[in-house]
Amino acid sequence: MAKKTFEIALKQLEEIVREMESGDLSLEQAVKKYETGITHSKYCLDILDKTEKKITQLTRGNDGSMKEEPFDNE
Repeated sequence: MAKKTFEIALKQLEEIVREMESGDLSLEQAVKKYETGITHSKYCLDILDKTEKKITQLTRGNDGSMKEEPFDNE
């Protein structure tokens, strides 16, 4: 079995959304898909949170040298 990646989890989440939006699922099937979707969503959000903490922004100082600064999302 392939290692679960962000891309795989996102693709599976997108497929679940398509299936649920189709309206072809029974209530029981929709609830199971929803539960699976929540699991994929939490996995993706966890990866994004961890990645955001790793990001640094390279900027040039006044003297032209490169320096690392924490990424400011605001």
